[in-house]
Amino acid sequence: MRRTVGAALPVALVVVLAVAPWSGDDGHGVAGDDDRLRVVTTTPLLADLVRNVAGEDAVVTALPGGGAGEPSLRDVRDVARADVAFSSYALLDGHAATAVLDANLGDVPWVSLAETASTYAATVIPRVENPALDTVWLGLSVDAAGARGVDRASEVVLRPTGLTGPGRLTAYLTEAFGAPRVYLDSRDGFDDADAVALPSDAHTHMSWTFSEQGVYELDLTAELVPAPGDAPVPVGSTTVTFAVGVDPHGLGATDVLDGGHADVAVRLGPGDVALAADQHPADERQAHTDHTDHTDHAKHAHHPYDAHTTVVSVPAKALAPVPDGLDVADAGVEQVYQLPQAVLGRSVHGEIDPYLWQDVRNAQVYVEVITDTLVDADPARAATYRANAAAYTQTLREADAYVASTVAAIPRSQRHLLSTHDTFAYLAAAYDVDVAGFVTADPSQEASVATRRRLTETVRALDLGAVFQEVGAADQVLASVAESTGVPVCDIYSATFDRDVTTYVDLVRANADALARCLA
Repeated sequence: MRRTVGAALPVALVVVLAVAPWSGDDGHGVAGDDDRLRVVTTTPLLADLVRNVAGEDAVVTALPGGGAGEPSLRDVRDVARADVAFSSYALLDGHAATAVLDANLGDVPWVSLAETASTYAATVIPRVENPALDTVWLGLSVDAAGARGVDRASEVVLRPTGLTGPGRLTAYLTEAFGAPRVYLDSRDGFDDADAVALPSDAHTHMSWTFSEQGVYELDLTAELVPAPGDAPVPVGSTTVTFAVGVDPHGLGATDVLDGGHADVAVRLGPGDVALAADQHPADERQAHTDHTDHTDHAKHAHHPYDAHTTVVSVPAKALAPVPDGLDVADAGVEQVYQLPQAVLGRSVHGEIDPYLWQDVRNAQVYVEVITDTLVDADPARAATYRANAAAYTQTLREADAYVASTVAAIPRSQRHLLSTHDTFAYLAAAYDVDVAGFVTADPSQEASVATRRRLTETVRALDLGAVFQEVGAADQVLASVAESTGVPVCDIYSATFDRDVTTYVDLVRANADALARCLA
């Protein structure tokens, strides 16, 4: 059984439409002859934005996105009957929801708001990786450009077929609670369990370990599964060479990848497997010095390299203690050579910070995108949509002014936000707040002892008035830090609604109030 990076899609939900036609009431109290536009979104927050533009002239429903739950039978039905769909950003909403949309929407508009808003001049923050990691960061990616018959429900399977080298090679991801999950392990040869499945056009970081010094040659092959249940189609194969603790320039290679971000890239258009990096290796070291966001793939196109003439360098400085809980070497071996993954966690993600709505001005851009989409889908009601959008945009301007003035009243020396996860970069940038730290970058991780110590020192050094816990994401580490430093834990909202916060405007105002109450 191959291991899949990302959530699995319940097959029954994808195929149910073929056996279950509907008529009459749609389950939301809407008669079958209702001519209003039907809109589906991947989160309640997006649904709220859409409702404010559509008013009573559309039926808007939200899927349980972001891994909150598997789409239900009713969700699938809503998707099948939808005239328009709005999602947040790539796989942020969860692969199951994305696959249900792709399988059941048909030929109707599907708008990724974060991606589209960037073309409307929204403020976009790159998802920057840790610049202190100065070995190459080698991930896996799929490039669907130029490929036919590929959609968001398609899957690519990358599998190792052989290895030559002096020791053992593994590739793994660090998942929830800090547990490593090994995807490739050469200890007893390779089999189907070593295959990695990726959604089309996806990208994920990996950690790689090598038990001995020397040269390793890893044979890889890729297959495309166009749709669930389809027979796999061969894409291509290659051999990746690693110089581990030895001089990579002595191997006669044309290029050496020794810094920045690179991928083993399955390219569906040309039908091959190649290495791809942010830029030419000769320029990479300067990029480390001069360009802190060189890993923003939206701005820096990957350059393909022939794996047969390229070496991936694993320098001597990559020798490190065997990670806790990871079996990558023989008993008694305490150190291995390691290329660490640049962004920990099992999630497959894009390259921009997807939480754009934390800046209210970005929400105004979302409203522009939503309005244009609804007008295109339902031109007869264009005047109503535009009038609703104008009124709601004014409400958002007032909310933006409220957040700005409320936060500005906090003394600048006290505007430090330490939170559960790294989800408030837009809030910080828009309203002049310092992100003092976070427990983990995303919910799939667990904080280390060193992280706990660092957070405690940060609270004391900055004399923080409080730490902030995301509603719906209780965190014991944050609570422990607060208890040990004697500061309160205050609630802050990322994307979740509750009994007190039921709209987007409620959310941003509540966050501003919490910052003022807890930090001023």
